Amino acid sequence: MERLGALLRSIRTEWGLSLREVKDRTELLAKQWGSPRYASSFSHLAKLELGRHDMRVSTLISLSHIYSKQPQTLVDACLPPEYHAPVLDPLEGPNTTVLITEGRLYERAERILPMSGPPPNVPENTALIAGDMNSQRNRYRKAILGRKDRFLYPMIRPGAIITVDTHQRAIASHKEWTNEFDRPIYLLYTRNGYVCSWCQLTEQGTRLTVVSHVMAKLDVLSLIYGKDVEVVGRVVAVSMSLES
Repeated sequence: MERLGALLRSIRTEWGLSLREVKDRTELLAKQWGSPRYASSFSHLAKLELGRHDMRVSTLISLSHIYSKQPQTLVDACLPPEYHAPVLDPLEGPNTTVLITEGRLYERAERILPMSGPPPNVPENTALIAGDMNSQRNRYRKAILGRKDRFLYPMIRPGAIITVDTHQRAIASHKEWTNEFDRPIYLLYTRNGYVCSWCQLTEQGTRLTVVSHVMAKLDVLSLIYGKDVEVVGRVVAVSMSLES
């Protein structure tokens, strides 16, 4: 609760209020709203700012109203940093298929995959999405598959939006997967642009082979690793329209 306490203290200081004045305003709200639960004592407010007390819902509502903040702003300050992890989630989902409209799973899906808005225009070549190109500190990048990038067609079609984990750049060995559905997919950068595909390294680690889906009927592409091709990262999510 230290982050919440620091936030409350900074807001109060910015507003030029003392703790006693904030206490008086909560009491005024409690009287106006007809419930004493919206009032907070001086000691309770002081402990909140020191991170020594949990926030009651009624107090959250009062303080967000007093400081003209959305309640979610104060709630976010209560969350652990790991809450916003883009992909990793130790909690399991439901036992049945359900529509997700809010909460942690919806927020996680929104961060990984675009779930709203019109479908983007499909470019000729695979490209990083403009909003991510300047996000150098962002571990996860998004790209759109171009019309000419058909290495994994029809499994992944042109126009698909992929999320790439740039921290996973090592090529997995055959021992780490058993079938094409589990086989890692990578976003590669070659002299001819970006390519989304399976790949494998030679035992010497000097050449990288770009492997296509058998139905794509494309020739195997062998490149010099580190010179002709660089691994951007491993594809961890795909958003794709099933409409023709």
